Amino acid sequence: MERRPLVAANWKMYKTVAEAVDTAHRMCQRIAADAVAEVMVAPTFVSLAGVGDAIRGSNIVLGAQNMHWEKEGAFTGEVSAAMLQSVGCRYVILGHSERRQFFGETDQSIHRKIVSAFQAGLVPVFCIGETEAERDSPQTFAVLERQLGGGLGQLNDEEIQSLVIAYEPVWAIGTGKTASNDQIQEVHAFLRRYLADQYNNALAKSIRILYGGSVKPGNATQILALPDVDGALVGGASLDAESFARIVESCPG
Repeated sequence: MERRPLVAANWKMYKTVAEAVDTAHRMCQRIAADAVAEVMVAPTFVSLAGVGDAIRGSNIVLGAQNMHWEKEGAFTGEVSAAMLQSVGCRYVILGHSERRQFFGETDQSIHRKIVSAFQAGLVPVFCIGETEAERDSPQTFAVLERQLGGGLGQLNDEEIQSLVIAYEPVWAIGTGKTASNDQIQEVHAFLRRYLADQYNNALAKSIRILYGGSVKPGNATQILALPDVDGALVGGASLDAESFARIVESCPG
């Protein structure tokens, strides 16, 4: 089954509403309507509505950076899947290493969010990845298995057929370091084998697995050409419309 690449911009805690809307307009002007890749942008919560208006009618879709697993309630500072849907989100990034590191998210809490996202019709971009110490141990595959098993839990193949996985080695996020092409392909192939073993071959071949970790215009072409890489989750390089557009254009087609 052919997997259409997905190139996603994670703006993290950058850009005011005005800056986010301006960048979104620039992306719409710069990224061709017939781009090979599907393109998603995930601004901060306060910019979702403005960016959603800016990209309406373009080939760019809206995503969020996080959500709570409950539908509503006394959870100050949180937003629900229904709230994200109401503002036009199609995707939601879940389990990012910064959420795990700084906000105490666990495999169990991420699983609850993934379930809630599926129930609401949102597509989770499920982030996994090892630290530098875990890679050096070496524990990379054991860590990834734990994160996948904990995050997906008892979901069946029908429930996760729209899932997107983003492999982001923690040691390569915002550090300027990038995993080698061999390392990236090795892990992506491992993840696809895991999905085949836990579910089935058809599902494993259909799920998109993105790479994230200091992806830039200068390295995107080689990374996106790897056989088991189906796009990129881009941080710093996505803050500039021209830089991000060049990454989108790097997708083989």
